[in-house]
Amino acid sequence: MRALVTGAGGFLGANLVRHLLQAGHEPTAAVRPDGDPWRLTGLDVSRLELDLSDPEATERAVGELRPEVIFHLAAHGAYSWQRDLDRMLAVNVRATEALLAAARQLDATLINAGSSSEYGYQDHPPGEDEPVKPNSYYAITKVAATHLCQLAATTDGVRTATLRLYSVYGPWEDPRRLMPVLVRHCRAGGWPPLVGPDTARDFVWVGDACEAFVRAARAELPHPGGVFNIASGTQTTLRELVDTAARVFGLDREPQWGTMAQRAWDTSVWIGDPGAASADLGWRAETELADGLRRFGAWFAGHPELEDRYA
Repeated sequence: MRALVTGAGGFLGANLVRHLLQAGHEPTAAVRPDGDPWRLTGLDVSRLELDLSDPEATERAVGELRPEVIFHLAAHGAYSWQRDLDRMLAVNVRATEALLAAARQLDATLINAGSSSEYGYQDHPPGEDEPVKPNSYYAITKVAATHLCQLAATTDGVRTATLRLYSVYGPWEDPRRLMPVLVRHCRAGGWPPLVGPDTARDFVWVGDACEAFVRAARAELPHPGGVFNIASGTQTTLRELVDTAARVFGLDREPQWGTMAQRAWDTSVWIGDPGAASADLGWRAETELADGLRRFGAWFAGHPELEDRYA
C-alpha cells in the first residue's frame, strides 16, 4: 500500500514507518518542518515536511501525494509538557478534518490514532460504545477527532477507523517516559524515582500496536468509522511492573516508592477491552510484558549511539 504517516518523527510514527517498510509497503514519513526527526536517522524512506497547523497546505500536499491510506498519528498534548491548547486544536482537530477532506477527494482510507484518555477515569474496562468522559483538553480534542472521523464515514462514505491506544511502549519512546527510564535504570542495576505502587496501566508493545494499524487499514469493517481499543486487556500496577522488571534484569534491590510525585492522571484502574479489535480486526496484543521489557533492553544494548539522548 502507498501510505502517508503523519507524526512520523514521533515514537509511534517512526515505529509504524519501519513496520510498513519491513512488510513491503511504500510509506511516506510526514514530519514537522521545525521538528527533529532523530528517530528516522539512517532510514531509507521518502519524507514530506508537512505543517499540520495549515489545513489548506495539508490538504493540498496530501492531494499531490495521493496515498491509498493515511495513518494520522500526529498529536499534541499526549505528554504532560505539551500544554498548548491552540496547538492541540490545530493538530488534533483541524488537521484531522483537513486529512479527511483529502481522503474524500482521493477515495483514501484514514486510520486515526485515538487515545484511551477519551474515556476519562473508569472503574472497569470500557467498551467502544460507552459514553466518553474526557477529563483534559487533550482528551477532548481526541474525542473531537474521533467524531470527525465517524461523521466523515457515515455522511460521506470515507473509510475511517479510530484506534484508541492504551499505554504503548518500546523502542524510540520519548526518553522522559516511564518505560525507557525504567529499562535504562534496570540495565544499570537500579531503580528510577517512582510514584505509588498501585498506579495502573494497560501496556501494549509498540510492534503489536503497529500491526493493529495495518490490520485496520486492510479489514472489512462492520461499521462506518469504527472505533477499536488497542489494549492488552491486562491491568498492570506499578508494583507488578517493577516485580517483572526485577526478574527480567536480575535486580534484587528494593525500589523506593513515592520518590516521585503522583501525577494528576495517575489512577489505580486503567485497563482496556480489546474484544472488538479481536473480533473485527483479528488483532490481539501478542507480546507479554516480560518479553517486551527484554526486547526493549536488547534494543538499548544495540543502540549505544543513543546513550546520551536517553541519559
